[in-house]
Amino acid sequence: QVQLVESGGGLVQAGGSLRLSCAASGRTFSNDYMGWFRQAPGKEREFVARISGSGGTRWYVDSVKGRFTISRDNAKNTMYLQMNSLKPEDTAVYYCNIIGMSYWGKGTLVTVSS
Repeated sequence: QVQLVESGGGLVQAGGSLRLSCAASGRTFSNDYMGWFRQAPGKEREFVARISGSGGTRWYVDSVKGRFTISRDNAKNTMYLQMNSLKPEDTAVYYCNIIGMSYWGKGTLVTVSS
């Protein structure tokens, strides 16, 4: 059974940093594109970043380019999202996902205070 477990969220002041982790189990992920999504209160879930299976190719939504970095460690079946220069508009529940599949974790809440 595929499981995705996000962690690392919390409360941080604007300008601060957080590192999110996504621990995956139940299949071999090294060939899977994986991504981070987020859902702010009252809004639809949106794409944040995506990474290829090898980690060599990465995409970001424009609003986080230069501030967020997606990475993965296939030996640990774990994906990361380093978030720097956080802004109040980054406040959301963050989810990881295997691109093209319907597996989602429960998410981790990131709250950025002004």
